[in-house]
Amino acid sequence: MEPSRISLRRFQLSDVDDFLKWANDDNPGPGDDKCRAHLGYAVSAEYWGQGITTGALKMAVSNVFKEFPGLVRLEAFVLVENQVSQKVLEKVGFLKEGLLRKYGFCKGEIRDMIVYSFLSTDMIK
Repeated sequence: MEPSRISLRRFQLSDVDDFLKWANDDNPGPGDDKCRAHLGYAVSAEYWGQGITTGALKMAVSNVFKEFPGLVRLEAFVLVENQVSQKVLEKVGFLKEGLLRKYGFCKGEIRDMIVYSFLSTDMIK
């Protein structure tokens, strides 16, 4: 294909029909992420240190693979500075995979994050 036939631009309202046609296409492609899900949580500071998050995550992880049989992978993204949340994920059995530089927007800044994963074949600790 000739590069002159390609243009990079922002989505426009006039693109909606073409986008929906692509999104509803049954052909698997790079956007077909039915095997993967993102996990997130937030707990008010007054409840920290009580094991609530760890307990809730263990419950969620033990049920999610049963409720969604095609699911293979859970992902969690944590701010580098949030070492307590990293320990909670590790207590449940999540594996630290690596650093994502300037990956997430949090409290007005683009921040580095660490990605954790839990596979359907992993064991809850």
